Amino acid sequence: GELKRKCYYPLIKMPANEENPMRKLRIEKLTLNIAVGESGDRLTRAARVLEQLTDQKPLTSKARFTIRSFGIRRNEKIAVHVTVRGAKAEEILEKGLKVKEYELRKRNFAEGGNFGFGIQEHIDLGIKYDPSTGIYGMDFYVHMTRPGYRVGQRKKQTTRMGVTHRVTREDTMKWFQQKFDGIILN
Repeated sequence: GELKRKCYYPLIKMPANEENPMRKLRIEKLTLNIAVGESGDRLTRAARVLEQLTDQKPLTSKARFTIRSFGIRRNEKIAVHVTVRGAKAEEILEKGLKVKEYELRKRNFAEGGNFGFGIQEHIDLGIKYDPSTGIYGMDFYVHMTRPGYRVGQRKKQTTRMGVTHRVTREDTMKWFQQKFDGIILN
């Protein structure tokens, strides 16, 4: 006999003109890092710069091993970093991109959809120059996410993120061009 396929529930598709809200990209966090390369006074001044910029207390990073040519020892504090989320992260990212004139290279974007860049002088971000502090460069690193990413991180009923839902390099590049009118160089 002939097999009859009964479909009780018609497949519900999103209207073509409306974007699925669960697919919307957003910034999960922005990480700012100043790698000083030595402990002591310069490191505390760099921490002060990050605190001025974010109004948060920065954390220090330690050297993983001794490198004599760099003059650093294992477990010596050599860098400061801070993680910023929410509206404050977007605001600081905007300042950083303004310094770069909204131009990033293709290699600034990672395969997992995150991106990062560096700036040479922190005073370009609008912080007033203070001779006692000096000038520091810093790294910006932006982690991108979509709603529903929590399913892979939560403790109870952890499950895998669907391949089609993962953030890709192309997604982030498109988002960057639309949101900031950014230019991507080769």
